[in-house]
Amino acid sequence: MQSLKEELLELLEKDKEFRHAVAGLIGYKEVLERITSLEERVISLEERIVSLEERIVSLEEGQQKLEERIISLEERIASLEEGQQRIEGRITSLEERIVSLEERAISLEERMVSLEEGQRELKRMVSVIAHRFGVISENAFREGMRAVLEEELEVAEVGRFIIEDEEGLVYGHPSTVEVDVLVKDGRHILVEVKSRVSKGDVAELHRIGELYAKKIGVKPSLLIVGGLVDEGARELAEKLGVRVRPVID
Repeated sequence: MQSLKEELLELLEKDKEFRHAVAGLIGYKEVLERITSLEERVISLEERIVSLEERIVSLEEGQQKLEERIISLEERIASLEEGQQRIEGRITSLEERIVSLEERAISLEERMVSLEEGQRELKRMVSVIAHRFGVISENAFREGMRAVLEEELEVAEVGRFIIEDEEGLVYGHPSTVEVDVLVKDGRHILVEVKSRVSKGDVAELHRIGELYAKKIGVKPSLLIVGGLVDEGARELAEKLGVRVRPVID
């Protein structure tokens, strides 16, 4: 081997063609090695490209699924919006119907109030006419008007109050005085019901009011309800502060 090496070295030094041939062989080997390396890198790149393509396909599939879900959500939202619009429309319709019913209820209440007022007025007129023609007595007229008065003043009952007038303030001599009294909202109201109201009736109620204030310690309001009211009675009532309420004006 040593001899062979020496011969090869000598040939490389002296034989130019041999030297070039050896150099070519050495370069060809390097080229082959480089080609092999490049092929391996190409194979690696191809594998990476395949992997990337697979990932791209997976991403595209995921994107498609996402787009399908978005479309489904948009359709559901559109459906919900349509349902909301339908519900809002029904609510609006119900509100309009409620308003209409409330207006009808108010109208019915107003008609009922009007009918009740007309009924009360009719009762008064019937009572006055019946009393005028002797169909009912004075006591019956008074009781009928008291019932109407209780209804109109919205009180449970007009009570009868008895006062002992020892000084004779009302009639000029000691006597027992009776009067209808109602208390509403802290006010004491003396009420007298007459089929026909005269000046004497007004003056009598005024004196009873003075007696009541002296005995009870409360100044009362005075009210006369009458079927017919004399003109002189109206004038005197205005002077004395007595309220006169005719059944029929």
